[in-house]
Amino acid sequence: MKKQTFWGGVHPEYNKQPASEAAIQILPAPEQLVVPLQQHVGAPAQALVKKGDEVLAGQRIGEAQGFVSAHVHAPVSGSVAAVEPRPHPSGKQILSVIIDNDGQDRWAPLESHLDPVQLSRDQIKEAVTAAGIVGMGGAGFPTHVKLAPPNQAAIDFFILNGSECEPYLTADHRMMVEYAEDVALGTRLLAKACGAKRVVIGIETNKMDAMQALRKHAGNIEIVPLAVKYPQGGEKQLIKAITGREVPSNGLPHECGVIVQNVGTVLAAAQAVRDGRPSTHRVVTVAGAGVQSPGNFLVAIGTSFQQVIDAAGGTKGTIGKVLSGGPMTGDAQITTEVPVVKATSGILVLSEEQCVLPDPMPCIKCARCADVCPTYLLPMRIERAAILGRWDESEEYGAMDCIECGCCSYICPSKRYLLHYIRLAKNQIATVKQTQSN
Repeated sequence: MKKQTFWGGVHPEYNKQPASEAAIQILPAPEQLVVPLQQHVGAPAQALVKKGDEVLAGQRIGEAQGFVSAHVHAPVSGSVAAVEPRPHPSGKQILSVIIDNDGQDRWAPLESHLDPVQLSRDQIKEAVTAAGIVGMGGAGFPTHVKLAPPNQAAIDFFILNGSECEPYLTADHRMMVEYAEDVALGTRLLAKACGAKRVVIGIETNKMDAMQALRKHAGNIEIVPLAVKYPQGGEKQLIKAITGREVPSNGLPHECGVIVQNVGTVLAAAQAVRDGRPSTHRVVTVAGAGVQSPGNFLVAIGTSFQQVIDAAGGTKGTIGKVLSGGPMTGDAQITTEVPVVKATSGILVLSEEQCVLPDPMPCIKCARCADVCPTYLLPMRIERAAILGRWDESEEYGAMDCIECGCCSYICPSKRYLLHYIRLAKNQIATVKQTQSN
């Protein structure tokens, strides 16, 4: 079996078992949910409800503001306890709708379509927009924006990203196994919406059961086996592996005729277009050495991290860190009382032993960071320029093209904080440009 891949990358310990072998568990919605009005890239939604209002499950409670934004819906029926800022996985305080669950699961009317594939491109886009669907792989980019590339760019390829290369995370894997028919349907619908000529599903070969499950429903959709390597699921790396095309520097996939979507996103699209269900739930991996029973859970948006961890048997030992996402790109949390949002792919509970930070040593100029960089950068040069505050030099070395995968920091024998300094450089470059434009 020929496996497609890209240049660079690393092979961390994937630690996907036992979660990858366990069926998705349905977690009942808690008594109270905290639903942020910003769970996406772009402008936050505007609250449509106030304290004391009664809401139905699936009811729109946040209205998108502008094109790059997304609607927000109530995951349960009940009453609004408050509309106020609450802690968010991003580390910020985000205006949120707090809903007291009445336990009755009363739904707002839903508009279903028995044969959704027969809908027009515009009808599919309208359904996706109305459902508030965003990229559920972690980025949270509004899906309807991706489906409408600027200048009506021609799309040759629609790629479903079934890589899930981040260690520990297995939510996409289980969705492909257990919801294969809906995943295939959502792929067809979004491919039709953007007018793609070819439709491809890329899956790493450590998920053969997912590949077999999807083949039963794929029809004319191509399934491409991918090498098991991190970051195989990076958009640009996936496009290179499958199509041979390269996204231009500072460019986006549509510029080379490709649109990529995540497994959770196409599943949400199938449920939205066929059943009329808005994006109110998602599958979340709970894993790590600090959790009793790793697994995957279908969770109502607004459920706290702590409640999901408790569903996995709670913690064990001394906890060193809790991440939203995986160990390579996840965000450390200051509290577990933050809500699951549309972009929460996983909750990773690490032990204290796993979180010991080594003291960085001098760079030995081995160039391993350059050898593994999937975007052909020189991380050691960008780091040095950033340490010296030479932001122009950092930009010349391509800092803004960094996808922040962390391969450089992972492979560095001197344990230098390469990615940290690259992020600093990117932030400073962006700040300087914004200041100059004002």
